[in-house]
Amino acid sequence: MTPILYSFRRCPYAIRARLAIASSGVQVELREILLRDKPPAFLDTSPSATVPCLVTDAGVLDESFDIMRWALAQNDPEGLLDMPDDGLDLIKTFDGPFKRALDLTKYAVRHPDSDPEVTRADAMAILSGLEGQLHHGWLYGSRPSLADLATLPFLRQFAMIDKPRFDAEATPHISAWLETFLASDRLAGVMRKHPPWQAGDPPTLFP
Repeated sequence: MTPILYSFRRCPYAIRARLAIASSGVQVELREILLRDKPPAFLDTSPSATVPCLVTDAGVLDESFDIMRWALAQNDPEGLLDMPDDGLDLIKTFDGPFKRALDLTKYAVRHPDSDPEVTRADAMAILSGLEGQLHHGWLYGSRPSLADLATLPFLRQFAMIDKPRFDAEATPHISAWLETFLASDRLAGVMRKHPPWQAGDPPTLFP
C-alpha cells in the first residue's frame, strides 16, 4: 500500500514531516485534515489524535520526528542525516524548551501566570546561541541537515508571532537562516493548499 500521511498544512510538526518526505522522494497519500473537524478514519488511526500521523504496512508512526527518520532511512539524496551527534540534542532543545517558550508567548492569553516577555526572551536566547554556527548558512555547514529541517518550522512559527519585532531583534545569521527557508522552493512545495480530505476522495499523492 502507499503510506498515508494525515497532515495539517500550518502545523510545524506536520510541516517538518512533509519536508523530510519531500526530500526523500518517498511518495505518500496526503490527507489534509481540519483540527476542528477530525475525520473518524483519522481518529481511529492516530493514537494521540494529533498530526502528523503516518500509516504504513509496518504500522502507525504518530510522532513527526519518527516520520522524518522513516522517510530519510529509505532515501536521503541530500544527505540530511549526515550531521554531528549534537544535532539530535539541538532538535531536543527545539522540541522541548524552545517549543514551550514559543507556545507560552504565542498563546499568552491561555497562560495568565506566565509572562510572554520572559518566554520570548527565553526563545531568543536559544536562538542567539546558534548565531556562531550559522556563518555558512546552515547549522552544520553550507547545506541543510536533518537538524535544520526539524527546527526551522518552529522558528518560522515563533517569528510570525510578531515578524517586524523578530526582524528587529534577531541576530544576523539567525535572520538569514530563516529568510532563506521562507523564500525556498522547499517550503513552498510543502505548503501548497489542499482541500480537507473526506472518505471516498481520490488519493492526493505527495510529493
